[in-house]
Order: sequence, then C-alpha cells, then structure tokens
Amino acid sequence: MQNAFFVSVFISILCPCIGIFLVLRKYSMIGDTLSHSSLAGITMGLLCNQSPVLGAFVFTSVCGALIEFLRGYFKKHTDLILTIVFALSVGTAITIISSGKLHTNADAFMFGSILTVTNADKITVFILSIISVLAVLLLYHQLIYIAFDEEAAQVAGIKVKMINYIFSILVASAISVSIRIVGVLVLGSMIALPVATALQLGKGFRMTLICSVLFSIADIMLGLFISYYLNVAPGGFTALVSVAVLVSVIAVKKVGSAIKRAAVKAS
Repeated sequence: MQNAFFVSVFISILCPCIGIFLVLRKYSMIGDTLSHSSLAGITMGLLCNQSPVLGAFVFTSVCGALIEFLRGYFKKHTDLILTIVFALSVGTAITIISSGKLHTNADAFMFGSILTVTNADKITVFILSIISVLAVLLLYHQLIYIAFDEEAAQVAGIKVKMINYIFSILVASAISVSIRIVGVLVLGSMIALPVATALQLGKGFRMTLICSVLFSIADIMLGLFISYYLNVAPGGFTALVSVAVLVSVIAVKKVGSAIKRAAVKAS
C-alpha cells in the first residue's frame, strides 16, 4: 500500500500535466490508444524477463512516434491512424499472451493492482516522472502555442515536428508509470477526466492545469483507498470516482448558474 501511495502521487501529477495538452489539441483518444498499446510493451517486457513498466514505456514511445509519423500520410484521418496503431499493439499483445511462452499473468496490468507495485517500479516511476515533468516545464510555452494553433506555431519558428515527437514520448512516460495502479483498460480516463473536470471551472490555462492536478490527486487517492477496503481493482474504481467528481462539478456549476439567474430576476 505504501508503494502504491508513492506511485499514485507521481501519477496524479504527471497525467494531467500531459493530459491537458492532449485535451486542448483534441487528441484525448490518442492517449486512450497508447494506453492500450502499452499492453504489448508489458507482455514484451515480461517475455524478456525485464521490467514491464520499462517495456511499456519503450513500446508506447515507438507507437507514439509512429502516430506522429503517420500524421504526414493521413492528415485528414486521425481516427484511421489510431486504428492502425491499435491493431498493431493489441495484435502483438494477444499473440504473445496466447503463445504460451508468457509465464506471468498479465491480468494485473489490465485492471490495476495495489499489491503488484514493487520497489523497482518505484524507482522507474520516480525517474520517468521527474524527467517528464522537467521536459514539460522546459517546453511549456512551445506546447501551449502548439496546443492552440499548430500552424501558427510553425510559422513562428517553433520546431513543431520535433516537439510533437518529444511529446509522444512524454505521453508514453505518463502511461507507463500509471499502469501498475490504474491498469491498461481505464488509463485513458486518468489522462483526460481530471482535465475535463478542471475545464468546467472556466479558468485560465495555468489555473486549469493546477486544478486538474488537484482533481487528479483527489480521484486517485479516493479510488486507491476506497478500492483497498472494498477489495476491488483500483483502476476501475478510480475511473468511477473520476466520473463522479466530473458529474458533481457539472451539477454544482449548473446549480450555481440557476441561483445567479434567479437572483438577477429577483432584483
């Protein structure tokens, strides 16, 4: 549980830092596709007796770079690119799992498990998280520019293609560090939902980023502790908590707006 708590802190900070740029660029489905792609990396890591987290990072980075590469060939068909990468990664994962050569159960990575977090995972997660957050800070202004207008950023002299490739690796990092706790199937929700919740507040970019981190911390910690006592997979329950928080914020916002309209009419 202590290992899980340690990893969860880094997940709750890293995921929204990456997710906010994906959401603003309307690429949230890329996060979901890459999260499913990580299963192939996990199985490869287990097959080679290496860290599954490291395997997920390497394979997901390759898939992220592949998506960016294919954008040049399918400029108007992003959904087709995702289908290609999804087919490649899921096909690889199923082939390895069904081959009988995998002597470790990969189910824990599908749904998330508190008990599978090891000290080696803590070190890997710590290193990947620190590098990723530093990269986001260094590329902060360029990423914002690209998120709002990629063509204008290119005209302004920003190396858009190179930064997009770097960002693909950052997404892979966020996904790989989250696998142990959240699980492959609902990992995409932890990248997008806290950001979606923060966007409901209607604040500026910086404040939205801060709020998305706070919502992410609340979602993951609540999901982690409650799932522990309910003896259910933390990934699925954390996704439910994220949806519940989003619905609650929307409801409070609606009620607040109705009260304001009523006050204006009364005055």
